[in-house]
Amino acid sequence: MDEVFPVRVPVPDLRDVAAGNAGIPGVWHLDSGRPGPRVVIVSLMHGNEFQGASVLARWLRAGLRPARGALTLVFANLDAFSRFDPADPTLSRYVDEDLNRVWSPALLDGGRDSLEMRRARALRPVVEAAEVLLDLHSMLWPSDPVMIVGRDPAALALARAAGAPPPIVVDGMRPEGPRLIDHAPFAVPGTGRLALLVEAGQHWEPETEMVAEACASGLLRALGMLPPAAPVGSEARGEVWTEVWPEVWTVSGCVVAASRGFCFTRPFRGGAVIPRAGTLIARDGEAEIRTPHDDCMLVMPSPRVMRGHVAVRLARRAPPGRGVQVTPG
Repeated sequence: MDEVFPVRVPVPDLRDVAAGNAGIPGVWHLDSGRPGPRVVIVSLMHGNEFQGASVLARWLRAGLRPARGALTLVFANLDAFSRFDPADPTLSRYVDEDLNRVWSPALLDGGRDSLEMRRARALRPVVEAAEVLLDLHSMLWPSDPVMIVGRDPAALALARAAGAPPPIVVDGMRPEGPRLIDHAPFAVPGTGRLALLVEAGQHWEPETEMVAEACASGLLRALGMLPPAAPVGSEARGEVWTEVWPEVWTVSGCVVAASRGFCFTRPFRGGAVIPRAGTLIARDGEAEIRTPHDDCMLVMPSPRVMRGHVAVRLARRAPPGRGVQVTPG
């Protein structure tokens, strides 16, 4: 890559949280002793996306405990994180393979072996015990924050109730492989198990950590696991989000690069909305890629994409929703 990606935030020291307290490295289980939901918050799914991990480590050091139910905090790919080098920050996404593309029973029960596959199998009981799961991520290319949910209306309701400002995108399975939020316990509507994914902003920007923290604390409040008046993290430092009703978008199409010559017509920012159907946004060899409908959001466009990988997802604005009520646990 010719691009330079500056690391504008301190790289966290996670040595004091790496052991965990649940018999699995990097896994912390915090039980209130009171009835309530079982919630898992995952950070560091990719070794160079450490700002969610910074939030969870700070919470642990501050002695955070859930007011009800049980909360499990996960630092997922510590091996990849240990290789992070600010001089070349894109190389530590994973060691052998993408940990966020292996979450299906067929893969987890199969014979494939890699460092990430072994880690996924070790984390599987933790993940499958969750009634609600939040996966904290950030993005390489410039993009507005976004919260991603599956097709279960209950997941959308919970994302809205969390009250964090990113727009919500209702999405399905990615062609490259199943993400954690696509794992079988969360993928079937009506199971009562819900998974949300936050892309909190661009890697290594100070605002990204604040968004991740707002989404995580908003989720816990929506589930009654934090007292409404209790300041957490950035809120305790006086950095509180203005309450915003998030827009909802539904993925209407997925553009997969069919050639090595895929390129966008200009450097689009993730979250950009193209007003008119038929607008040329990219070329893929000889093919033209145009927006299929008016008000088309570009979800996480990737200007450097390999053939067979997703270059951008396209989303349509959902009608304004009514208020939602979440009855947790």
